[in-house]
Amino acid sequence: MSRHSDGDVKTVASNRKALFDYFIEDKFEAGIALTGTEIKSARAGRVNLRDGFVLIRNGEAWLVNVHISPYDFGNRENHEPRRERRLLLHRQEIRKLQSKVSERGWTVVPLDMHLVKGRAKVEIALVRGKRQYDRKDAVAERDADRELRRQLKDQDWN
Repeated sequence: MSRHSDGDVKTVASNRKALFDYFIEDKFEAGIALTGTEIKSARAGRVNLRDGFVLIRNGEAWLVNVHISPYDFGNRENHEPRRERRLLLHRQEIRKLQSKVSERGWTVVPLDMHLVKGRAKVEIALVRGKRQYDRKDAVAERDADRELRRQLKDQDWN
């Protein structure tokens, strides 16, 4: 989790769909290696994390399938929008993720991308997929909670 005061952090993109599709087991904050045009585009908020996931290959963590739009004012050296990007994690964190991902049903997904003192960070989470009935239960629980709040609000007015 982030160890910084909220004044230093600017959220660039978040993956709200991941909170609906997965049970979150553990969270990590990782740095991300970006090129010059990628960081400029990220600062402009042109990032989509929805389909992204993390692969562990040769002892390194890679962020895959995350779309960072090409920088509008870039030249022919502009970056590839969906290229794999290296995540900067401690070796023991990578080992922990690798051991869990090798088990059936676990995966690692990005939850949000933010800037901390000008540096891009990605909050990734070790997750287990929800079944269809789990999602339906979550929607029903959210609707019931919303209805309860509405009734409490109506009682306050009377």
